[in-house]
Amino acid sequence: MIKITILEPAPDEDDEIIVKCRFLDSEMSLLLNQLKNGSSKMNFYKQNKIVLVDKEDILFFESVDDKVFAYTLDDVYETKFKLYELEQILYPKSFFRANKAVIVNLNKIKSLSPAFRGRLEAVLKNDYKVIISRSQVPKLKELLGL
Repeated sequence: MIKITILEPAPDEDDEIIVKCRFLDSEMSLLLNQLKNGSSKMNFYKQNKIVLVDKEDILFFESVDDKVFAYTLDDVYETKFKLYELEQILYPKSFFRANKAVIVNLNKIKSLSPAFRGRLEAVLKNDYKVIISRSQVPKLKELLGL
């Protein structure tokens, strides 16, 4: 469990963030990276242009024919990242590897329902359906507190 304490600095002190942890695991490293970089946007490509998109607007990423695409409610963008690289740079409490070809934004899931052979079907806010592989179902349930 992470404890958060916010203190007001003295008038002569600068704002600062101090991290006390027993060991620096990947989740803590990712959180620190996000604090340092402060970026909630990602670079994507569309029609030979670089487009900046808020991470929170992304519904899911999908790998198709060795290319990876990011889907929002309104558009589709290409990224140069591979899915395994996206898993490392995206916040793991928000983005989840649903199957070998898809990473889904957990905050964009509208509903879940059972699918055949122990899988789940997630319906996203754009009504797109994503199959959660059987091996990923326990992890998804844990993340969603089910």
